[in-house]
Amino acid sequence: MDSSSLNSLSGAQKDELMDQVKQQIAVANAQELLTKMTEKCFKKCINKPGTSLDSSEQKCVAMCMDRYMDSWNLVSKAYSMRIQRERTNM
Repeated sequence: MDSSSLNSLSGAQKDELMDQVKQQIAVANAQELLTKMTEKCFKKCINKPGTSLDSSEQKCVAMCMDRYMDSWNLVSKAYSMRIQRERTNM
């Protein structure tokens, strides 16, 4: 979509387009989070891949994923707060 097409949209259409873009970004971020978490926790916890996980591997993966999610949420919250602060300082 070029700038002339954007200029011809109504306010409601622009809002709807922004909501769609935000939703697509959120989905992409969730996919990236899941991919990275899977890669890192697999590498950390699974020494010898097989047909199933033993109890120590299951526990390691669960704890790794919990820590990864906690870290992700902490960073996301700090980032959001920083963006809000910068917006209010403008």
